[in-house]
Amino acid sequence: MKKTVFIKNAAIMTVSSLILRFVGIIFKVWLAAGIGSEGVGLYQLVFSVYVLASTFATSGICTAVTRLAADELALGSRKGTVKILKRSIELTLLIAFVSVALIFFGAPFIASRFLGDMRAVPAMKILSFSLPFMGVSSCLRGYFIARRKASPGSLTQIAEQGIRILLVVLLVKKYMPYGLAYCCGAVLAGDTVAEAASCTILAIVYFRDKRSLNGLSGRTRPPYAIVKQILHISIPITAGRYLNTALRTAENVLVPKCLSKCPRSGENALSQFGMIKGMALPILFFPSTLLNSLSTLLIPEMSEAAACGRRGLVKSAVENILRLTALMSYIFAAVFFVAGEDIGILIYNSRQVGYLLRALSPIVPLMYLDSVSDGILKGLDQQTFTFRTAVCDSSLRIILILLALPKYGLDGFIAIMYFSNLLTCVMNVGRLLKVSGAGFKIVGNIVLPLFSALAVVLIFNSVTANLFALPILVYIILLCAVCIPVYIMLLFLFGCISKDDILNVIK
Repeated sequence: MKKTVFIKNAAIMTVSSLILRFVGIIFKVWLAAGIGSEGVGLYQLVFSVYVLASTFATSGICTAVTRLAADELALGSRKGTVKILKRSIELTLLIAFVSVALIFFGAPFIASRFLGDMRAVPAMKILSFSLPFMGVSSCLRGYFIARRKASPGSLTQIAEQGIRILLVVLLVKKYMPYGLAYCCGAVLAGDTVAEAASCTILAIVYFRDKRSLNGLSGRTRPPYAIVKQILHISIPITAGRYLNTALRTAENVLVPKCLSKCPRSGENALSQFGMIKGMALPILFFPSTLLNSLSTLLIPEMSEAAACGRRGLVKSAVENILRLTALMSYIFAAVFFVAGEDIGILIYNSRQVGYLLRALSPIVPLMYLDSVSDGILKGLDQQTFTFRTAVCDSSLRIILILLALPKYGLDGFIAIMYFSNLLTCVMNVGRLLKVSGAGFKIVGNIVLPLFSALAVVLIFNSVTANLFALPILVYIILLCAVCIPVYIMLLFLFGCISKDDILNVIK
């Protein structure tokens, strides 16, 4: 029964994530066409402050709620689950209101001293009011994941995205004549209202779900003990995320400034920054939807298995999810490498975005493996390690940005991304293999699958280029429809996967 629930939840989260990412990409295409790459760059600057503030507001409490609530449910303590959620909401609201005050009143100072663009002030003031709603929503989503109920969080995110897009489209059209500052503010206003709506819907669903917990027995603990547990988990995660986000925010501020010092970038610095962060990277991460869903759902499963001493289950799960991640990432990396320019033209009508997709395609496996391993490590109480890794990575990125971008421009930033993703992937995957006791075969999981993916895609591209010319959309659809099944067949042929491996992933 539990296995069926996990598969159902994985399917729900995957489908909803696909919808969200697909709609999100269409929305970004519309936004880029409406406000231009410079507008996207300004939005990314403001969004970096938004991420920094939201990291402080949520404080890693979502992960804490998921883990602690899962432990309580595994031990049969339903009352303890509700108390953990209540204390978490109280704590996150306290932090969120502090964040609101800091962002709202400090917006002019932040814009002038750090962002270097006063057009960001209205947007930052607007976004500050979304933080309490975001914090409460984060706690509620953690609760539902612990309860093995993926639909409430997934459906509310879809509703949130729909509300956001509708409002942003209406507001941007209205305020377009007033300049980029008002357009950016309109986008963040849509985000704020959407966050409030999502929080309201989640709260209604929670109070309905809570009825199934009423009257059930379970141990009770004093509030300070619960808060202590929450802080034990959330503080390292928060510190890691916050410091990493702070460093990434500093990075986002420095990148346009350092690019502008390069003769090859000059006045196009903000546009180039918008292209790589706001346009290319969302496309590269789009295929990882299933993997992100699985890593999120595995947090309570890993926590429960580790708490119950089931080391064999942890080892098997880690081996299978890492293998699945690696095998999936190679074929998509190959597709982006061969068809990156075509995808950039199709989606954004931009050859430069296409160039970025192709240039960054080799690090797709590193990005996917790093993202999945980071999530699983937090489920295994390794948040302190992920904190150290994040700090090390971000610090090195900033140093390299200051040294390389004024001289090498955009190419220097691409090289930094290669180094950064390789470093974090090696550190996180290595740590995960060590703490779980899992193994990772170099030949079967890297060499043969990578060779197979490149061979399939390159052969298809060569045949289609020499025999007939296809419209870009038809070419990309055929590329995926033909190459992915053939790639899977080659994996079976080379012994990289078997029927038992598929069954083990499900288990």
